Formats: sequence, C-alpha cells, structure tokens
Amino acid sequence: MSHLLEMKGIIKDFSGVLALNNVDLSLDKGEVLSLCGENGSGKSTLMKVLSGIWPTGSYKGDIFFKGEKQNFHNVKESEKQGIVIIHQELALVNHLTVAENIFLGVEPNKNNIVNWPEMYQKATELLKKVKLDIAPDTKLGDLGTGQQQLVEIARALGKKAEILVLDEPSSSLTEKETAILLDIVKDLRAQNVACIYISHKLDEVMEISDKVMVIRDGEHIDTKLASELTKEDIITMMVGRELTNLFPREAHEIGEVIFKAENFNVFDKASKSMKRVDNASFELRKGEILGFSGLVGAGRSELMEAIFGSWTGEYHGDTYLEDQKLHIHSTKEALKAKIGLVPEDRKNQGIVAIHSVAKNMTLANLNEYASFMGRINPAQEMGDVDKGIHKLKVKTASVETEIKNLSGGNQQKVVLAKFLLTNPRVLILDEPTRGIDVGAKYEIYKLIFELVKQGVSVIMVSSELPEILGISDRVIVMSEGKITGNFVNDENLNQEKIMQAAIGG
Repeated sequence: MSHLLEMKGIIKDFSGVLALNNVDLSLDKGEVLSLCGENGSGKSTLMKVLSGIWPTGSYKGDIFFKGEKQNFHNVKESEKQGIVIIHQELALVNHLTVAENIFLGVEPNKNNIVNWPEMYQKATELLKKVKLDIAPDTKLGDLGTGQQQLVEIARALGKKAEILVLDEPSSSLTEKETAILLDIVKDLRAQNVACIYISHKLDEVMEISDKVMVIRDGEHIDTKLASELTKEDIITMMVGRELTNLFPREAHEIGEVIFKAENFNVFDKASKSMKRVDNASFELRKGEILGFSGLVGAGRSELMEAIFGSWTGEYHGDTYLEDQKLHIHSTKEALKAKIGLVPEDRKNQGIVAIHSVAKNMTLANLNEYASFMGRINPAQEMGDVDKGIHKLKVKTASVETEIKNLSGGNQQKVVLAKFLLTNPRVLILDEPTRGIDVGAKYEIYKLIFELVKQGVSVIMVSSELPEILGISDRVIVMSEGKITGNFVNDENLNQEKIMQAAIGG
C-alpha cells in the first residue's frame, strides 16, 4: 500500500551549499509526523520544496502524492492538491476582517460578486472547528498572536487540506493557546487529515506525534515511532551528541550594582489611561544574569523597551549607570550609553529583511567603521562580520545572503552579534531563545556566561521557567505591570514560587 505522501532523494543547494542532501520523507493519512532538527538543518527548506515555494526544477528528487508524481511550480498548485503550509511568520492582513483573511483569493462569489452571507457563514463554521469564539467580521489586527494563528489554521482547513504543515506554530502562543492548538491537531488526525509538525518544543512533539523524523545538516538522520523515543533520544539525534545538561551554568563573579531603573511607568500606545508598567524599580549588578519572568502581558517587554528608548508610547522613569543618571529618549542614546536590547519581535524590530547578513550585523555599529569623511571602512566592517559569524556559528551561504533567507534561529544569532559589536555594558535579551532549537539554545547560554565573565551585565526576559531557573543568578517577577517578586536563584527557588508571584499571589 502506497503512502499518502512520499518525497524521495530530495537534493537542494544554494550557491553550491547543500541545504538538503538526498532526503526521504513519507506520510500516511491521519498521521502526525514531527519534523525535528536544529536551526538551519533543512526542515523549512524541505517543506518549501513540498509546497512549491521552491518549484520543480530548482531541486533534484521526486514528490509523490496519492501514488502520482507531482511537479509543483508554485504554492497554488500544491494547495490545489490539498497540501497547505502555515509558516512561522503568519501571512495575514491586519486591516481585513477574519472572514476576508480566511477566504482571501478564494472568496465565494456569484457572477463575480462576493457572496458575503455565504463567506460569513463558512467562516463561522471554520472558526468553530478551530475553537475560536469570535465574530467573522472582527478586524484581524484586533486579535492576539495566538488567535491569529488559529485564523491561519481555519484558512488552511477552508482549502480542504489533506496534509497540513505547521512550522513552529506555538512559538508565540501561551500555554492555554498551545493546548488548544494541540487539541486541533488531534481532532484533524481523527478526521484523517495528515500533519507535518515542525517544533523545537519536544514536550509538544512527544504529546501529539505518531512518528518523529530528524534532519541534521541537510541529511535525514532517522524516522522512528514516537512511542519508541525519549526527548533525550531526539536531542541526541538533532545535535549529534548527548547534551546531559541543557543549561551549562558556569561560575562567574558578581560585582557591585552597576545599573538602576527607578520608578518606571509605561503607558499603552493607544490609551494613555492604561498603564503597562506601574512604578517598577530594580537594580542590576556587574556580571549578573538577571532573569525577568511573568505571564504574557505582565509588562516585561514594555519595561525593557522603555529603558532602551524604543517604546513609542508615553513612559517615565530614571536610569543610572554607575550612579550617573542617563538621559535615554532614543535607541541611539541607549547604544551610546552602552546598553543593548535584542528585541522579542525579531521580524519587525530586529532585522531588515531585504538587507544582507553583513549589513544587518553592523547596523548598530556603523560609526565605528566610518572615517571623518563618513566613508565606511569595508575591511574593518567585514572583519567584524566574519568574527561574529564564527563566534555565534551562524549558518549562511554568504555574508551577502539576504537575512530573510536564513532560518529564524540564525537570524536571531545575527541580531545578537549586532549588539555584541557595540560592546555593551548592559545587554537586555528579550526571549532570546524563542523558536530556537536545543543545540542553538545551548550555544546562546554558553555565550551569555562568556559575556558575564567578561563583566557584562545581562537582563534576560523569558517565558520558559526552566530557562529562567537554569540561567539566572536572580529572578524578578512581574504581574499586571508591577514587580511582585525578587528572588535569589538558589536551591530554594522553584517554578511554583515564581508562578505564585506571577499571578500576583
């Protein structure tokens, strides 16, 4: 009996660099196959081949769907067969309604006129399938990230998907939203819809997978029944070695207080009457890793953006570096004060998608390469770029590759390298490992400890409690804009204490 889908001997290269080397994949009806691997391993590239983003002729190998060979020249052709991919970066239009987004390009019509009652009725039915209780005429921009993710899935179901590919679908979701997502995948399996699930979150992989396939450096390592694997087995296959300790803590000296933030009040961008941060104050010591924890909406990112001068709404507060008052009203002034921020929203705030890896990496440090005439010294600039790529192990075909063509994890490494080039004294990392595989996380943790041993002070915002406990020297907890906990990270601190503070207890 033939498989629903077979990909055989897929080979794909970029400028002579092999991204996929003779990769095979098979999938049956109603099966959930989790595709695991480090950033840059080839997972997304393989799915772009399947969905026609990389068309027939741009790769070697064959695709068979229901036993018939396929030649997809574009996404429309793969979707016509019932193969629908939902990318990590959602492709939705904020100013349109939910219904308009679901049926964009395939609107129900009569005599070339949109049949609005039919569209809203069908949209309501699809929203019910993804357990989203909202009106179909709701503006998409009024929804949170998690709800938008569910709208994207509803759109895929509207295309009568027989194979649904989900690329890092839970990277921006809360625990509650993730639970809904996993239930939807299970429901689809019961309806005989097959799913390819790409995720670095191995708890999710273990919960929903029938099989797990691992790719490393563009090669198919193995495909096994999920019931035969542990998380440790998957990690070993992904990184090619055993990681016995996911958090490589290293001894480092913590000095005197070097930075203070006092009486920060941050107001909502749309409504000045609503506070996002309420009178928050904290201290940071030299060579310290200060973790910031809290639930989504607690105000952590807003506080960090205000400190860095990038919050576009109103805010008030005082900052001090070595007891000298700073006057930061812009990111330029923050960088001049040797404060860096790796933002949570990598796509919109961290990178310039159409620029090269090199340009993105040196963007915050151009003054260092400019002569008195304003001309850039290319040799010095490229020297720093090469060092950054080597130090952070960025996987890219060339320094001139547009950064949008890198995996999410490698984009994050470039953003990190960008701020390291500014030689910061205080480095704020907002969700630095979101959407990044365990191997890349391990490298970033090692880098953080390397920085604090050099005397850099690090503030790390994270929604992952094991990460907060595994890396931080001290943990500050926020709830509804207020600081509700300040704990030394010793043997007495646990997830329960942090969560109690996070819910305002």
